[in-house]
Amino acid sequence: MAIRQDLLDILACPKCKGDIHLNDTKDGLVCEQCRLIYEIRDDIPIMLIDEAKPLS
Repeated sequence: MAIRQDLLDILACPKCKGDIHLNDTKDGLVCEQCRLIYEIRDDIPIMLIDEAKPLS
């Protein structure tokens, strides 16, 4: 089960409050402004700044 679009529409980056989007593999949410990716585990986005990984 993937994250529903209506949930994606209301989620924001917890660091900058900017827009986020699914990455190509649909296993993370990307904030281009902060250059961070928030992992999705078991269809739940982990929206913790300390858990985010820098984009490579």
